[in-house]
Amino acid sequence: MAAIFSASAGAETTLLERTRDGGRKILISGGGRCNVLPSELDETRFITDSSPNTLRKLVRSWPLAEQVRFFEQDVGIPLIIESESRKMFPASHKARDVRDGLLSLARRRGVSVFFDTMVTGVQQSNNYWTITVDGSAAFEADRVIIATGGLSVPATGSDGTGLRMLERLGHALNPTYAALTPLTSVPAPFASLSGVSLSVALTATSPKRSASATGGFLFTHVGYSGPSVLDVSHVAVRSRAESESPRARVTVRWTTLGDTEWTERLKPHGVRTALGALRAELPDRLAQELLHISDVPPERTLAELTRVERQRLIETLVRGTLPWTGDESYKKAEVTGGGVALNEIDSRTMESRRCPGLYLCGEVLDAFGPIGGYNFLWSWATGRAAGLGAARETI
Repeated sequence: MAAIFSASAGAETTLLERTRDGGRKILISGGGRCNVLPSELDETRFITDSSPNTLRKLVRSWPLAEQVRFFEQDVGIPLIIESESRKMFPASHKARDVRDGLLSLARRRGVSVFFDTMVTGVQQSNNYWTITVDGSAAFEADRVIIATGGLSVPATGSDGTGLRMLERLGHALNPTYAALTPLTSVPAPFASLSGVSLSVALTATSPKRSASATGGFLFTHVGYSGPSVLDVSHVAVRSRAESESPRARVTVRWTTLGDTEWTERLKPHGVRTALGALRAELPDRLAQELLHISDVPPERTLAELTRVERQRLIETLVRGTLPWTGDESYKKAEVTGGGVALNEIDSRTMESRRCPGLYLCGEVLDAFGPIGGYNFLWSWATGRAAGLGAARETI
């Protein structure tokens, strides 16, 4: 995105890409469909340890409606809103169309693209930048844009190289951590439920922070995944990394029903059993497991439930504890939390305040959003701003 807008503004632009084809995070996103953008934007859902005001300025620099028009008109990719999730996908449901469309537009705008080019360092001298690459001659440039990604899913090429370069150049980095990553538990108390999925409401609370999310939830053989888990995982990840005491607690409401509704559904009703009442709202295997956790015999009729058993079961259903001990780290994290502090850049141009002529965008910056296209929106917006900023100072 940065290259597209730099070239569009008239600057001679070269894109150096370490992989053989580029855009690999685009290709794996959304289950291979690419959740390009959210259909609606809630700025408060972004997470940063930097200035929230600066973050808002950056998000607003390229409004959502304008981004949609760009993809549909400039890139030529019609977008559709998935009715259930309210996420925006290419009408073709092919992530490759998004990646190929962006590369094609970059070339049409005049960008020179070099694949299989591993940048090993950037250095400034006399207002010029020297970009050293592995196994090839160095490049020289008036301006440099760092759009290397963070540390998440290193197999795609984002292994932290850009962050290390920026740190060597003197930039202040807020602590990095795996964000939007599955949680694990050893031992795994729900391993027998691996593959079971449903929609839940989760809350993660630690002494320093908290987060809540509603949406898809998946039991894995080692823990939990799904959008709701990923959206609260940063609270657990940071709690563990910072050795908080007590550690973050994750609680789950297994259905849309609260205390009052479950109290009504667990009232005596003919010969209906406790298992029958839970099966009406939950997958069978999960219903049996929650009864076991609550120490309520599944065959017991609702009329036979004691007041204590009923209260214990409702507590499990509405505020159940989700045991966790770790996470899947960067290997499966959707994004990197932390990164270059936002006060290190000029929010209008994305230019580094420490290194004039150097521009930053995307995941190297200290901000991330929830599942649902937010992190692409952040990358598109900051990439555009960096491209335009660099071009203005070059031409």
